[in-house]
Amino acid sequence: MAMPRPTVAQLVYGSCTVIFSTFALLLLSGASSAVGVAVVAVSALALGLLVSMAVAHPRRAVAAVASAAPEPVRSMRPVRATVPSPAREPVRERAAS
Repeated sequence: MAMPRPTVAQLVYGSCTVIFSTFALLLLSGASSAVGVAVVAVSALALGLLVSMAVAHPRRAVAAVASAAPEPVRSMRPVRATVPSPAREPVRERAAS
């Protein structure tokens, strides 16, 4: 089974979460050592992954609601909208004036 590709919404929300949470965690924690910055970066990546995975779940709920919608009445048939072609008239030439 192939792995599904991420949607645009997942990429955008995940990336924004990583960027903003990294800035916020670095400002709030005041980490200046390499280990502190690494911990902040890993935690921001984990938070971004969680957010991007959470974006995928509402689509399943929408699909469940759509599948529970009532079916259209079977007696109704689609209407074909056709327009007859205009009658051809002979070309009239104008008299030169």
